[in-house]
Amino acid sequence: MVIKLEKVDVVVVGTGWAGGVVCAELSKAGYKVVALERGKNQTREDYIGVKDELRYTNRYEMMQNLSSETITSRNNLDEVALPVRTRKEMMAGTDLGGGSVHWAGACYRWTPYDFEIKSKTIERYGKGKIPEGMTIQDWGITYDEMEKYYDKWEKTAGISGEADPNPLAAKRSSDYPNPPMKESPPIKLFKEATKKLGYHPFQVPAGNLSQSYTNPDGEAMNACMYCSYCTQYGCDFGAKSDPLVSVIPTATKTGNFEARVGANVRRVLYKNGKATGVLYVNTLTGEEYEQPADVIVLAAFTFTNNRLLLLSGIGEPYDPKTRKGVIGRNYNGQFGITFLGARGFFDEKKFNYYAGAGALGGVISDYAADNFDHTNLNFLNGGGIEMRQYGSGPIATNKVPKGTPSWGAEFKKKSVHYTNRSLVVWYTSANMAWWHNYLSLDPTYKDDNGDPLLRVTFKYTDQDRNIAKFGIEKSREIMEAMGADIVDEDEVPQEFDHVYDGGHYAGGVIMGTDPTTSAVNNYLQMWDAENIFVIGASAFPQFAGHHPTETVGALAYRASEGIEKYLKEGGMLVAKKEVSTQV
Repeated sequence: MVIKLEKVDVVVVGTGWAGGVVCAELSKAGYKVVALERGKNQTREDYIGVKDELRYTNRYEMMQNLSSETITSRNNLDEVALPVRTRKEMMAGTDLGGGSVHWAGACYRWTPYDFEIKSKTIERYGKGKIPEGMTIQDWGITYDEMEKYYDKWEKTAGISGEADPNPLAAKRSSDYPNPPMKESPPIKLFKEATKKLGYHPFQVPAGNLSQSYTNPDGEAMNACMYCSYCTQYGCDFGAKSDPLVSVIPTATKTGNFEARVGANVRRVLYKNGKATGVLYVNTLTGEEYEQPADVIVLAAFTFTNNRLLLLSGIGEPYDPKTRKGVIGRNYNGQFGITFLGARGFFDEKKFNYYAGAGALGGVISDYAADNFDHTNLNFLNGGGIEMRQYGSGPIATNKVPKGTPSWGAEFKKKSVHYTNRSLVVWYTSANMAWWHNYLSLDPTYKDDNGDPLLRVTFKYTDQDRNIAKFGIEKSREIMEAMGADIVDEDEVPQEFDHVYDGGHYAGGVIMGTDPTTSAVNNYLQMWDAENIFVIGASAFPQFAGHHPTETVGALAYRASEGIEKYLKEGGMLVAKKEVSTQV
């Protein structure tokens, strides 16, 4: 029997940056907010002693257990999708704070071009530049409209950084709240080389704090110690920008907020065009609960947001055969082909790999977005070129030049010699949306509750391979300028290998102005259900050439503003425009 609970103003599914921001903003405004988190409760203290490479980098202890729920994956429409079985193949966050706790910390604003990509591409190059089958579209919001939300999120998260010196960089209303992180010798080498090549290097904007900081909500954060345990780890020192040290404590202090852990949401309850609440199961007892609310916020991982809407029958599922429908449309993200570049080996230089941080690095934006002429290029968009000093662990990082045997005396000799003597430069290429890349419910495989798994249909295109080749060439050019004695290029894969290890997956509940090609408006309010707001990377119509977290955070502030307005006034916040943005 389902236990019906007392109604609240807002129920939020997910407690990462997307859900955390909403919880903080609405509880501060006086609304009663309940957040439902599938995983367990976590605090900063729970991550003390987690500096264990074997447990976390190699055995993925912070990631979701896929034995009870996973996804299925295929490349083509006529294939049978198979389940992704191991955490090495799919790293999805879990527990309070979600994937925002184990992230590296790279923080980039997306560009004006990214938000109006279709319009600006046609304006500069003509309609013929967009290939047949590429379904990119404008977001229904501009960078200028987003700028204040970017600024607010940076101040909440305490981002450390410096302005992009590229004259084509988007304008900012204020500086980052903290100065950039330290410039280590490898970063200095990268910056010197790129400057000589005529580029505009700057420090990677970081959610790893360069100094102690108190944000506008009064949450205190510590300075990063460069311990190197960021990516795939929780920060025991409170020096990484995550919901556990920022928005969740802020929400809790109001007295209007409850984080309910061990709550696996199975359905959004929906009737006559409006949602009435959510149905969830207690993962420890198996009991089912109905949580009624005036507003339902889906702020979970991209896969979860899409699956819940499909399971709940809300919105028209996308059909690739007719190319109609919206839920599941324009699946995109960052994949193995996204992070390719060149590795340099130095015979006479050594670097201190012991120290590092998730976003300690240098970057250029000269080949990002439309900052360079694409007239004679066989791809759209671009990406940042980065060099990071993560603080590489000895188990996961044992690089030797290509052609070295994988075992034996020569391997041992080169492994020892090149320890702390190699650096990598990569291109974070953009990923465009295509009609054949989408999300749907799997017809065969189910989870422990008997619900269909989410099925991912995704394949690489010439666009993906061409932009990757371009990025590798530019990365090699920079590595050679850095003085590497040996430079090895990454190889471009011909097809997606069903490994979801980056955590940056998007689309399926995308933004826009036309309800026939988008699921939500620019407040992340669903066209088909005015009291459902779907927040997170699931709203991205396509993926820009930089990391997504800051855009997720900014959109959450935009959505919070819309939700508060809806609670006061009701109705649709943005008028529909029945003009298709599809190619």
